Amino acid sequence: MRKTTLVLAAVANLWAGSASAMTVQEFLTSANRIPRNPTALLRSDTRRLMNEVKQAFSTVRSDQTAAQAAGRRPATCMPEKISLSPDAILNRFNAIPAARRNISVTQAVREWMAAEHPCPV
Repeated sequence: MRKTTLVLAAVANLWAGSASAMTVQEFLTSANRIPRNPTALLRSDTRRLMNEVKQAFSTVRSDQTAAQAAGRRPATCMPEKISLSPDAILNRFNAIPAARRNISVTQAVREWMAAEHPCPV
C-alpha cells in the first residue's frame, strides 16, 4: 500500500513538473531554432509555440472576464479580437530584459496587454 502511494506521488510530481509554464527565455530559444519560411508551420515546435501563446492570451482573457464578473477592475481591457504577427510577438518578447526572461509567457502577455490595453480608471 505504501509503495503504491509513493509511486503515485512520484508520477503526480513528474506530471505536474511537465505541465509547468514555459518561460519567455525558453520560448525565444525554441523560436530562434525555427526557420523563417513557409515550412515552419509544418514543424511541431512551431505549433507548440503557437499553442503556448494562444493559451496565454486565453488565460489573460479569462482573468479579465472573471475580474469584470466579480465587479473588480481588470488588469487588462483587451478588445474582443487581437491580431498579432509572429514578428510582433518575437519583438515584444525580445524587448524584455534578459534578467526578466524567466517570467512565464502568460505573465509576459499579461504585462504586454496591460500596457497596450489598460482599463480606464
